[in-house]
Amino acid sequence: MRSWWRDLTDLVLPAECGGCGRPRAVLCDRCRTALSGRMPRRVRPAPEPRGLPPVHAAAPYADEVRAALLAHKERGALALARPLGEALAGAVRAGLGAPAARGPVLLVPVPSARRAVRARGHDPARRIAYAAAGELRRTGVPAAVLAALRQRRPVADQSGLGSRQRLANVAGALGVAPGCARLLRRGRVVLVDDLMTTGATLAEAARAIRDAQVPSGPETEPAGKGREASSNSRPVFVYLGETGEGSGQRRTPPPAWSGADRQPGRTSKEAGGKYTGGAPGVVCAAVVAASPDAFGIHRN
Repeated sequence: MRSWWRDLTDLVLPAECGGCGRPRAVLCDRCRTALSGRMPRRVRPAPEPRGLPPVHAAAPYADEVRAALLAHKERGALALARPLGEALAGAVRAGLGAPAARGPVLLVPVPSARRAVRARGHDPARRIAYAAAGELRRTGVPAAVLAALRQRRPVADQSGLGSRQRLANVAGALGVAPGCARLLRRGRVVLVDDLMTTGATLAEAARAIRDAQVPSGPETEPAGKGREASSNSRPVFVYLGETGEGSGQRRTPPPAWSGADRQPGRTSKEAGGKYTGGAPGVVCAAVVAASPDAFGIHRN
């Protein structure tokens, strides 16, 4: 009976802290401080890839932070999405600057490889982005998740690759889903991911979004003859009130502005500096963690 009760309790309460293994805590106070106890900082990899937007990170990728990210990503500790999302939200605010709530914010997660999503059973960066969007809205920032990026070709596992090899591996690998270029113009785009090492993937994601902002014809691609377009080709605009992946979704994006700020023909200067449409591109990027070397003061 005691063993049965312990197993039942484990279904309701976390068995151990995702950072240090302390029992009965999603993330203990010590590990939560390591994750979110400092001001997010601007980080730069060395060498810095061309086209990388300004990146802010909540914490160095080491010790308890590394353990928590791996527990969420590889071991399916999904309850960690909320504290990781809170840390990511702090990095987003740091990247946007003050006032952070002056316009709609679109969090665009860097997509995982399809084979990795199948193996893990979830997309870690997207799940954390959902939690971050909820945290930002709770603090007055009108944020939504726009899963606009798609992998156009397979890429190799990057864990054993150097910076130049990673750049070559991901070059041209990402694209914007049909129909999402228009949605990307409805707010300030912030690329988000759980981790930055060399910055190659974030630079490629920024390149894909910049290319999508250049008009080159219809924004939708026709489906092949005799078959419908796959679900992977449809734009996914997620505006969540929950932190769980795929729950509480609304396919209708939030309005950019209302009233005078949405009047046609007004420029951002005439509207008092507020976002009023157009093609803003990528404003910045935010990650939960970055390699400790990227926090070097000589590069900030």
